[in-house]
Amino acid sequence: MRDIAGTVSCIDGNSFIVSDSSGDVDAAPDTPTGLFAADTRFLSRWILTIGGERLTALSVDDSQYFEAAFFLVPGGQTDYVQADVSAIRRRRIGPDLTESVTVFNYGEHDVDLDVRLEVAADFADIFDIKFDVREKAGTYYSEVGDSELVLGYRRGTFRREVRVSASEPASVDARGVRFRPRLRPGQQWSTQLRVTMRVLRPDGHDWRAAVRALRPDDSTLPDAVRAWVTQAPRLDTDNSALRQVYQRSIVDLAALRFAPLSLGGATVPAAGLPWFMTLFGRDSLLTCLQTLHVTPSLAPPTLRILAFLQGGRRDDILDEDPGRILHELRYGESAAFEEQPHSPYYGTVDASPLFVVLLDEYERWTGDGALVKELEKEARAALEWIDRYADLTSTGYVWYERRNRATGLENQCWKDSWDGVSYADGRLPGFPRATCEVQGYAYDAKVRAARLARAFWDDPAYADRLEREAAALKDRFNRDFWIDERGYYALALDHDGTPVDALSSNIGHLLWSGIVPPDRAPRIVEHLMGPALFSGWGVRTLAEGQGRYNPLGYHNGTVWPFDNSFIAWGLRRYGFAAEAGRIAEGIIAAATYFHGRLPEAFGGFDRQTTRYPVRYPTAGSPQAWSSGASLLLIRAMLGIDPHEGHLAVDAALPPSFQRIALLDIPGRWGRVDAFARHRPDQPPTDATGGYPSPLLG
Repeated sequence: MRDIAGTVSCIDGNSFIVSDSSGDVDAAPDTPTGLFAADTRFLSRWILTIGGERLTALSVDDSQYFEAAFFLVPGGQTDYVQADVSAIRRRRIGPDLTESVTVFNYGEHDVDLDVRLEVAADFADIFDIKFDVREKAGTYYSEVGDSELVLGYRRGTFRREVRVSASEPASVDARGVRFRPRLRPGQQWSTQLRVTMRVLRPDGHDWRAAVRALRPDDSTLPDAVRAWVTQAPRLDTDNSALRQVYQRSIVDLAALRFAPLSLGGATVPAAGLPWFMTLFGRDSLLTCLQTLHVTPSLAPPTLRILAFLQGGRRDDILDEDPGRILHELRYGESAAFEEQPHSPYYGTVDASPLFVVLLDEYERWTGDGALVKELEKEARAALEWIDRYADLTSTGYVWYERRNRATGLENQCWKDSWDGVSYADGRLPGFPRATCEVQGYAYDAKVRAARLARAFWDDPAYADRLEREAAALKDRFNRDFWIDERGYYALALDHDGTPVDALSSNIGHLLWSGIVPPDRAPRIVEHLMGPALFSGWGVRTLAEGQGRYNPLGYHNGTVWPFDNSFIAWGLRRYGFAAEAGRIAEGIIAAATYFHGRLPEAFGGFDRQTTRYPVRYPTAGSPQAWSSGASLLLIRAMLGIDPHEGHLAVDAALPPSFQRIALLDIPGRWGRVDAFARHRPDQPPTDATGGYPSPLLG
């Protein structure tokens, strides 16, 4: 779990601890190390000393995402001499943190030990750590008991508290816990430490009590992880890199599941460590789409929670509208006091159509028509939002412009950094903006909702209307966004309808949404797989040669695994199997350089230049939709898709994958297998713009 250089992480949902390689935490104000939950750092200092000396790890076992063990000796590794005293530190994260410290005396004499844990909590908000370290506006307090240390922070009704207790007698002060055991030769001594993180209401009730109630005994966690992994289909392949990334992705998705506070205990995927350990509308929906054929159980709670939190009014601070699906749910201090509008914040334009897309795709896989009926009202409201609230210029497109000028997001598409949308020469367009891929999502949502209206909502008139609107949107889009002299779609429309002409990966999303006419698809594919966009590892977010291109620019030249997985899915939809395979080969090969875990993004440097993928400095890892990327790439290579109640298979493997078998794929058919072998003479799939011809698997 060492994805921040030199650190070891343990994760369970949105509770996580990031320490150094000896298990210590000595957090700088702007570094995401420490113990976190609910967007708050509950431990900023957690340092073990013996005899006043810090320890060095000879070995670290972090093979499980939720626990780690550190084998420690005094002094540094370079000046190590045979130590009579050594220690093992065993850590497990769940709703709270438990840690055991065991000290051994292998010397010939009795020893009197001074074992101390230095403890401090700055209760920093995750946004303050990431963006701007500010002086805290509230007050700190501490309570010292006979066997417990309580550290707290209060600002008005906002209150956070951490309690540290030990199983062995200790002396406690406001800066930590001290033990003074005496060990005979060959004897060992242990203590169990428990760190309880509390999110307190004004009446003193702990919001996190419900999270603990879901799993009162953390010893059951390994069994729960095994059950999760066992329920997933089994992958059998000759490609060791694919086996590694598949297994790592399944486990990381388990690690990122969490139960949002006060929302009934259902578990949904958090977006990613360290900055996004919470519910994101776009990220969670796309992750569920990527993983339906492997872990379909993620989709229902995600859809239900997003439906529960769906916008119901106009709120300019939160960028909320009736029917709008949220962008982000936060629990930290800055959200509570509207210093960051994330409680919840609705500033995204793609989550609402993606909500409908996932609802339909989930039913196609599982046959769960009951959920479609249950969420009819919310699906209709999301579609109504597209037409009534998102069309800011009355031109029939989904536009965005933040109403919260102080802290709202400027860009409300997936490339939501401030300069993520630009002209080819680097100029930034005005507002409102309409990005191309969101129009594809809206088109897809209407087509899919028409099917749901006929099959489940008993409203054929509504279905007819949606189909007419989708057809009109497709015609209009292909007129206004297409740049004929360049052979690709504009990244966006400026406020006056001018095409924003940068060449970007967004055009690949148009393929999986189906809004591209078949005769234009080859030109799109030529750009996606050309040297300006395709690095050899994957498709860059922005093409080389564009004004803001930077291979280490967050949305301006990096390679995002999630982005590439949807591009590959779209390529298969239009029959470009070989090109989808090239993307799969590149992304899976890149994963081997990250120990099987695909990060949020990596550098867009040409593969022939670097010969290895360059780590993006602040990329989140693990990241839910990066974990989902390998799973969707497997779906694309196997060409699997629901078809008339069965699983259709139309496999096309690239040369580096000679054999892939995905066994026990869950769906409305029960569980079935999909087998594929590489065939050099395999003809290309017909580029019809529809799903591949079914070969029942």
